[in-house]
Amino acid sequence: MPALRMDKTFMTMEPPTQETPSFVEADHLEGKKENQIEATGNAILRKRGQSIRADRLLYFQDTQDIDAQGSVVVEQEGNTMSGPHLKLNLDTNIGIMEQPVFYLIENDGRGSADVMHIQDKQHYTLDKATYTTCPAGNQDWLLKMSGLEIDRDRQIGIAHNAWVEFMGAPILYTPWMDFPLGKQRKSGFLSPVFGNTVTSGREITVPYYWNIRPNRDATIAPRVMTNRGVLLYNEFRYLEPAYRGTMHFDLLPGDKLANRSRHHIALQHNQQIAGRLNSSVNLNSVSDDNYYRDLANTTELTSQSSLLQEVLLSHNSGWWDASGRVQRYQSLVPNNSTYKRLPQLTLNARQQYAGADLLFASEYVDFSHPIVLNAQRLAINASASYPLVNEAAFYLTPKVALRSTYYTIGANNTAALPNASRTLPLYSVDSGMAVERDWKLFGGDYLHTLEPRAFYVYVPYKNQDSLPVFDSGQAGFDFTQIFSENRFVGNDRVGDANHFTLALTTRLLEQVNGRERLKLMVGERFSFKTPQVNLVAPTTTTNKSDILFAASGQVTDKLAFDSGLQYDPNLSHTQSYNATAQYRPEVGKTLNLGYRFTRNTLRQSDISAQWPLFNRWHGVVRWNYSIQDRKTLESIAGLEYNRSCWTFRVVAQRFVVAAQQANTGIFVQLELNDFIGVGVDPLPALKSNVPSYTKLNEKPASKPSSVLR
Repeated sequence: MPALRMDKTFMTMEPPTQETPSFVEADHLEGKKENQIEATGNAILRKRGQSIRADRLLYFQDTQDIDAQGSVVVEQEGNTMSGPHLKLNLDTNIGIMEQPVFYLIENDGRGSADVMHIQDKQHYTLDKATYTTCPAGNQDWLLKMSGLEIDRDRQIGIAHNAWVEFMGAPILYTPWMDFPLGKQRKSGFLSPVFGNTVTSGREITVPYYWNIRPNRDATIAPRVMTNRGVLLYNEFRYLEPAYRGTMHFDLLPGDKLANRSRHHIALQHNQQIAGRLNSSVNLNSVSDDNYYRDLANTTELTSQSSLLQEVLLSHNSGWWDASGRVQRYQSLVPNNSTYKRLPQLTLNARQQYAGADLLFASEYVDFSHPIVLNAQRLAINASASYPLVNEAAFYLTPKVALRSTYYTIGANNTAALPNASRTLPLYSVDSGMAVERDWKLFGGDYLHTLEPRAFYVYVPYKNQDSLPVFDSGQAGFDFTQIFSENRFVGNDRVGDANHFTLALTTRLLEQVNGRERLKLMVGERFSFKTPQVNLVAPTTTTNKSDILFAASGQVTDKLAFDSGLQYDPNLSHTQSYNATAQYRPEVGKTLNLGYRFTRNTLRQSDISAQWPLFNRWHGVVRWNYSIQDRKTLESIAGLEYNRSCWTFRVVAQRFVVAAQQANTGIFVQLELNDFIGVGVDPLPALKSNVPSYTKLNEKPASKPSSVLR
């Protein structure tokens, strides 16, 4: 090739054997020898989705080798590597870069090294390297290591002879470690969890995550407690097109405080057998009643009173469905065992015929208990409703129903109850209307609605005192219940009724987006005859029910509230009320206030907040106080310090687990963004106790790269 020289030019180099051409641009291009091009001054070479910039670039066309010097920058799919000198073969992508500085787009990770050995576009090895997710110019934390392997195929980094420095001080050393470059799953040790409790003593948990396959994984986590021993957590998850599930087996052999071995077993499995035939298994068991109170660290677990054990088979064919299950509970409260259902069978159907809605529901249950009355119960409920008027502004729907229940009495029949049955008709009429108007208010455009509703129910009285009660109870009095035909839940009781319910709802909706700025509701039930079927003794014998009030709405973009009140007009006092309000001006700022009152039962206040304090410090607090008992039921207080690439949290939590027992825990965690967290994670406790709590260093969610989540 003859020598040539060009200034500020662009060339395409495409030897006959080259499948993809190389594009070279520079201030000066010169042919040095045959098949050699020298580019100087803002030199750029592009090929196969990568670009190489340098002050001087020597390109060998026959071998596809390049030698780049001076401010070299390599860009590949958003990742960059820069250094003073690069040798690279464009065909094999094998090369070496001196004193590289690199950036990984997967997690905004960056670092540097003495030498980078390039194996191909996805694999690199670096000598004497550093790594961090802190932004450029920030060295708050660094991972330093003698060697670093970057595998972009598997999205992991592997460090050798590594130590973590935080604010210049070493906090963790390991001869080997691997870490994710993105959010994908990978096998390896997770961050250790340290803790301390009054009864169990000092603790450390070292979890190991095993990414078996894309649809299989397991977590093995030994928890060492100085006062008890080693509790081994084991979790296995699986996912297939037709089934999925999670298995747990946790074992504490020889608890030194309890003087026995303790365990927890759980299985949740869901499967599509064929077509619309499905099954599920939910089995939970612990070795003793105090397992969660002694070993759990969340309110949800320590407050459990029973564990479900159930196998279910179900079929849904659209207009009809059927199911069969066997069910029992492990009680964690002494002398509080519940009934077993061995089995429970249901068959339901719904059809429309000549404009009428036809419903059929049936249930067969065999109730089994070792001490109290056993029986078999068959319940059949059928109904037909026909909308006489069904328009946007008005509706009128009469309904007729028949409820039949049959009992076959079994073992433990100490009261010598005979087999029994009950059949009752139910009649109801539901009607209402909705009127609306456009309303300009406070400079805004709103839609104002007025929605009156009237509901009548008639059920004749039948004495049911001789019928057993297995799974039924008095329904709570609220806006849902006052528009139902039966004031009981379950099939053991059908309440007599001859009453009329009136309610009124009004809404204020923002025209531009439909947001409900305000909703007000009021309702009352009027009985023509005092009900005689009761499970709970009525407080009054008048024919007027309590009056229900409710108010809620997103008053402003920052302020929302919800409230309800039940007032007894016969005794002229309030039966219950609750009120909650939330002020959330922006992400990371939330204030929640709540109060609950039930006459002669409870009076509780609830305050929670997440709020910036000063500099980068945020405070988190939750206080749930029983005014009636004059004691704190649960409290949380914590501080969070959030930087661009790390967050520090210290949180104290105390909650009542029994009448005279409370658990206290302290969480201390240092989280290095997209790398590791050291200490006890307080986030589950904060998210469950502070509504709208925000993890301050959380990035926007992205599409997961794995099927198990």
